[in-house]
Amino acid sequence: MLQPLFEFSGACAGCGETPYLKLISQLFGDRALIANATGCSSIYGGNLPTTPWAHNADGRGPAWANSLFEDNAEFGLGMRLALDHQKETAQHLLRQMGADLGDELVNALLQNAQSSESEIQQQRVYVAQLKERLAELKSQQARLLETVVDGLVQRSVWIVGGDGWAYDIGYSGLDHVLAGDRNVNILVMDTEVYSNTGGQMSKATPRGAVAKFAAAGKQTGKKDLGLLAISYGHVYVARVAFGANDEQTVKAIAEAEAYDGPSLVIAYSHCIAHGYDLKYGLKQQKLASQSGYWPLYRYNPDLRLQGKASFSLDSKAPSIPLQEYMYNEGRFNILVRTHPQEAQKLLSQAQAEVKSRWAEYERLAVELGDKKAA
Repeated sequence: MLQPLFEFSGACAGCGETPYLKLISQLFGDRALIANATGCSSIYGGNLPTTPWAHNADGRGPAWANSLFEDNAEFGLGMRLALDHQKETAQHLLRQMGADLGDELVNALLQNAQSSESEIQQQRVYVAQLKERLAELKSQQARLLETVVDGLVQRSVWIVGGDGWAYDIGYSGLDHVLAGDRNVNILVMDTEVYSNTGGQMSKATPRGAVAKFAAAGKQTGKKDLGLLAISYGHVYVARVAFGANDEQTVKAIAEAEAYDGPSLVIAYSHCIAHGYDLKYGLKQQKLASQSGYWPLYRYNPDLRLQGKASFSLDSKAPSIPLQEYMYNEGRFNILVRTHPQEAQKLLSQAQAEVKSRWAEYERLAVELGDKKAA
């Protein structure tokens, strides 16, 4: 029921990426900064002279910018570093100017945790009061504080892009950001098909899919980006699919934003390049989860420090054969017609891969279950 601040995009009809962006704009849009990797999302996100990124009645909305395909993670990290520096500068000046501004207001600004939307709204009230007092002062410190005063309000930095960026060309930068401790949120809208280039093979392409440079089906499995991030131990990680479980999707994105550190949300995004009518996109998302191809989970390091279960396996064990999901899509079933024997071999390997991956996630759910923190 919240107002979306992402609307009327130029994406393909039935695009599986845009609902995630709309959700982020509803939850955090009036204080969000978005670094967008080049790709589909940068085209429909910045198709000038119009833009789908909007603002609310208060004139607030997401600040959006697009960098290159290969350096978007670093670009978004730069946004976070700039915001942190502005906040630190503003706090330093506040402490110096307590006598001029009043200790009560200064303490209110410095001590507000801004851990909830109500606290963030209250911080905006304090900042408005601060601006009024600064306008009455003539000092250089007052003028300097005016330039960074908005940095006292908590911002939400989102680094967004597709699988071609996150799994492949931009992965080194993504890994660099995940290895750090800055509070950034990363949304990977995973179509698995390098959508913006027409569907070439990448490290996100699943086994058995036909793509450019893989006309006879991809022979190897897909990189498990989530497990790689979990291995750091300090990164919030979630895999979501709103067609499979919309409540889990909302919960994961809210948890990711609330986590004070790097967070990674990998979102299943059906795409026109999958080769079927996208009016069945949500059904395919559900089948992907039911087959075990796309397990849903959340890993929250904060819970581990509290002695609670940090890994939550949010989908049930595979209940249907993998082919009930795969062969609804042209990227998989075309191989049955062109290379039937190869298709059968790759399907068997992919089914075994699903079983192995599910066992790994079950092991994590047990290993990272309820236990006291060391």
